Amino acid sequence: MKKSDFYFDLPEELIAQTPLQQRDHSRLLRLDKNSGEIEHCHFYQLPAYLRAGDCLVLNDSRVLPARLLGSRPGGGSVELVLLRDLGAGCWECLSRPGRKTKPGTRLSFGGGELEATVERVAEGGNRIVRFEYEGIFLEVLERLGKMPLPPYIKEELKDSERYQTVYSRELGSAAAPTAGLHFTPELLEKIRAKGVEICYVTLHVGLGTFRPVKEDEIEDHAMHSEFCMIPEETARIVTETKRSGGRVIAVGTTSCRTLESFASADGTLPAASGWTDIFIYPGYKFKCVDGLITNFHLPESTLIMLVSALAGREHVLEAYKAAVEERYRFFSFGDAMIIE
Repeated sequence: MKKSDFYFDLPEELIAQTPLQQRDHSRLLRLDKNSGEIEHCHFYQLPAYLRAGDCLVLNDSRVLPARLLGSRPGGGSVELVLLRDLGAGCWECLSRPGRKTKPGTRLSFGGGELEATVERVAEGGNRIVRFEYEGIFLEVLERLGKMPLPPYIKEELKDSERYQTVYSRELGSAAAPTAGLHFTPELLEKIRAKGVEICYVTLHVGLGTFRPVKEDEIEDHAMHSEFCMIPEETARIVTETKRSGGRVIAVGTTSCRTLESFASADGTLPAASGWTDIFIYPGYKFKCVDGLITNFHLPESTLIMLVSALAGREHVLEAYKAAVEERYRFFSFGDAMIIE
């Protein structure tokens, strides 16, 4: 398939720059994956589309405040974005300005509370940086770090918790699993009260999620790799749901990719952990996921390709056309859709 098969015209003013005051007051588009039928409602009405015996699978990863602003010898500024923990105090990082962060360069953050040395340049130009600090690194990072917002969000985020889900707990993501941003504790309780099981996986979202597809033939695209975990309880709930005829509904493409990476051919799920680079696009046969709650994605992105694999490219593009006409808000702080 061609990358251009997944293009749609998106006015720039529809890219949401700030979250809504109330998380669950975002709009919700329901798409019937079989008929293509579309309904418009609000996210707080989500329980109406769920059934007793279904299960919702959410990604509980929490975003690291992984953007560090500091200085170089001589007083020049430097910015690091932490991408991957390599152990022993070393991280793979994006760095700006790259030409000023050569191997051996010393860096300082928080007036010296956190010091670092650039050790080497990794494949692709990222830097391997060794940090020096006292205490617990994640606590230092919570004090000094800033939220690494997506490149299409230009406004500063006033409350960093609005780029976290209310159920986030496992620190490790460089970007939020944004489909979950719409949930409130009260809405989750209403969903449980309807007889829907709620369970969690962990996938630590990497910045590769924003990497564009450059190849014209999408099959030639090399997918980025991310670490994920499926706990015993989630494996049990999902497997029992499939066996009893309930629906497994993934909240976000990250939860979907985690489930599909480890599910057996019959849809049952083991407890597991490991790296996944699964690339889901039309033609893929889903083993586990029956439905999906997701935000509206970039044209020609791997995410709209995944959504199209579940609901059909034509149905998805029609739904996106309707969302543009109805002035839905797009991307991380935007509105949502449910595919069932």
